[in-house]
Amino acid sequence: MPELPGAGMSLPGATLIAAEHVCVRFGADEVLHDISLKVDPGEIVTILGPNGSGKSTLLRALLGIIPVAEGRLMRQAGLRIGYVPQKLTIDRTMPITVRRFLSLPTRVSDLAADEVLARVGMAGQGAEQMTTLSGGQLQRILLARALLGRPQLLMLDEPTSGLDQPGEAAFYRLIEEVRHQTGAAVLMISHDLHVVMAASDRVICLNGHICCEGTPRVVSTAPEYRALFGLGTQGALALYRHEHDHAHEDGHPHHHHHEHDHA
Repeated sequence: MPELPGAGMSLPGATLIAAEHVCVRFGADEVLHDISLKVDPGEIVTILGPNGSGKSTLLRALLGIIPVAEGRLMRQAGLRIGYVPQKLTIDRTMPITVRRFLSLPTRVSDLAADEVLARVGMAGQGAEQMTTLSGGQLQRILLARALLGRPQLLMLDEPTSGLDQPGEAAFYRLIEEVRHQTGAAVLMISHDLHVVMAASDRVICLNGHICCEGTPRVVSTAPEYRALFGLGTQGALALYRHEHDHAHEDGHPHHHHHEHDHA
C-alpha cells in the first residue's frame, strides 16, 4: 500500500489511523474540507453521507490512493488493513471458483481459506463459481478475502450496496461478529440510514466536511444530521437501542459548524 504522508509517525495512545485537517481537491474543486478523525482499536466507525458527499474520496485518501492537498494522514506503524470494495464485476466468460479467488494474487493454504469462509458463514463453499453467487454471498467472499491478512483495521466502501434490507441487516451483524471474534476495528462508509446506524459505535456525518459526529443516538438527534437525512432512522435505531445503551450512555457529540446549506 502506498505510504501516507506521515505514515508510521507516532499516534496518540493506540489510535490505528488518523486524519488531521485534511483537504482534498480535484483541480480547483475542493471536495473535502478540514477533515479530522481517528479510529481506535476494536471500534466500528461509520462515515455516513448522501451521494456526492465525498465518502469514497475520504476512504481512498485514508488508504493512500489519492493525495491530500492540505493536512496530514497518519497510521500506526505496520498497520494491517483489509479492504472490502463496494462491488466487484466478475467476467462471466472466465469461470473462477471461490477457492481460486481467495488465492489471488497471493496463494493461501486450504486451512486459511477454510477458516475465513467459516468465519463469514460460507463454510464448504470453496468449489462454488463466483459467477453463481448472490449479492450477499459475494460480499461475504470479499470480506473473507480481506480477512486473510488478519487485519487490525477493516475498511469497507458501501459494502451493502445493492442488497435488500434483510441482506443489509445480516451483513452488518456479520461485521459485528467479526469485530468480536478478531478484535479488528472497522471503518465503513454508507448512505444507508437504517441498520447501519445501530451497527456502529460511532457515526461521522459527512457532506464535504464533517457536519457532526458521536454515538448513533446522539448523532440522530443532532440538527446537522436531521438537516441532511430527516427523521427516517428513528424506528430502526429503537430496535437496537437496548443493545447499545450500556456502552453509549456517556457519548457526547462533536459539532463542526460551517456556513453550508444542507437542506
